[in-house]
Amino acid sequence: MPTEIERKFLVTSDAWRHQASRSIRYRQGYLGPAETSSVRVRVSDSAAYLNIKGATLGVSRLEYEYPIPLDDAHEMLDRLCRKPLIEKTRHIVEHAGHHWEIDVFEGDNEGLIVAEIELASEDESFARPPWLGTEVSDDVRYYNVSLVAHPFKAWGASRGSCP
Repeated sequence: MPTEIERKFLVTSDAWRHQASRSIRYRQGYLGPAETSSVRVRVSDSAAYLNIKGATLGVSRLEYEYPIPLDDAHEMLDRLCRKPLIEKTRHIVEHAGHHWEIDVFEGDNEGLIVAEIELASEDESFARPPWLGTEVSDDVRYYNVSLVAHPFKAWGASRGSCP
């Protein structure tokens, strides 16, 4: 059973930008409401995937991902997925032997920037980059599926400390 172990943090500055090795633009949406899992359609560059994640809170969740035809994915995003869609650019940064993904959100979630790190175990240690802020792994507001129902632009004063 595939398990994703991922920690998520706010980003406090743009100091990571000069370390980014590549960037990928994502357009993704979610199919229907689900209490036990989220079903995501994601398009990145010229590839498309259907992703199912367990809806448990925390750093470890079940995750399954399958390639799907690009045309089907675009049609699902446009016609079947809840709105607003999640639009973001993911920047890949290597820091102290770990792979970081910095997501810079656009559209209804513009202004939100989060950093994610996938780990081999929940207690794996890692060096904190200087641009890393508050951990939000256990805050459901920062899950992409939650950003569809409650976009970042609507948070008002409860936004936290994003740049």
